[in-house]
Amino acid sequence: MLKSMTGFGKSVCELSNKKFTIEIKSLNSKQLDINAKLPILLKSKDLIIRNEISRLLERGKIDFIISAETNGTINNFCINKDVVINYYNQLEIINDKLNINSKDNLLEIIMKLPDTIKNEENEVNEEEWTVVYNTISKAINELNDYRLNEGKILESDLISRIMLIVNMINDIENLEGKRIEYIKNRIKQNMHELIENNNFDKNRFEQELIYYIEKIDITEEKVRLKNHCNYFIETVNAEQSQGKKLGFICQEMGREINTLGSKANDSDMQKIVIQMKDELEKIKEQLLNVL
Repeated sequence: MLKSMTGFGKSVCELSNKKFTIEIKSLNSKQLDINAKLPILLKSKDLIIRNEISRLLERGKIDFIISAETNGTINNFCINKDVVINYYNQLEIINDKLNINSKDNLLEIIMKLPDTIKNEENEVNEEEWTVVYNTISKAINELNDYRLNEGKILESDLISRIMLIVNMINDIENLEGKRIEYIKNRIKQNMHELIENNNFDKNRFEQELIYYIEKIDITEEKVRLKNHCNYFIETVNAEQSQGKKLGFICQEMGREINTLGSKANDSDMQKIVIQMKDELEKIKEQLLNVL
């Protein structure tokens, strides 16, 4: 069962005086790359959250955001007096240097600057954290469901392309009779010319002929390529999504297809080999998004 690395999940929880909105998005990446933005109330839980994401999502570029709101029933915010006074003193000096007489708007300006308002409640209690943690897990599970649905679409596309390559192997086999006949005729013609001249080393000729026949034989490549295709489908249908393993199988398929092309010595076969390469490249592109 394949899983896409692309997904999105969202979940919300409301406590007595707070509301947390959790959003998580994932894109394809070779490794696990977590970008987490947490409110100050949850900064102490950063490592726990990252470990949970790592455990459940395994790989991908993860953007994780928790936004916090208060519902107004309890106000834990107050003016940070030291910061406001410091801002005021600095702005007063700038006013004097620039000969600005009016100081009427200074306070309005200061209150828009960072850290002028502080939250006296620095973290959630254990009971609240349990609720938030469960909500985080819910958002991650939603993303995983999204990944599974995307994976089903990828799975269908990948298997259909693999079957195209298998059918192309059969097409190559259908062309082999014509190819072998052409090679036979060419060998016979060359042999007649050699016999007429009667000027060649028979042992050396026999060795060269055996080497040539073995070199143009593509039976092993066809068998191995079919086996790789079957192994690919078997891996796709496995219980766990294994994108990296499928990538390695594709590398082996590519080697066999390249060897087929170099041995084919037939224009019709080489056209099929090009089509195989095209399908394999499309498979590789899709695998970049498979977990």
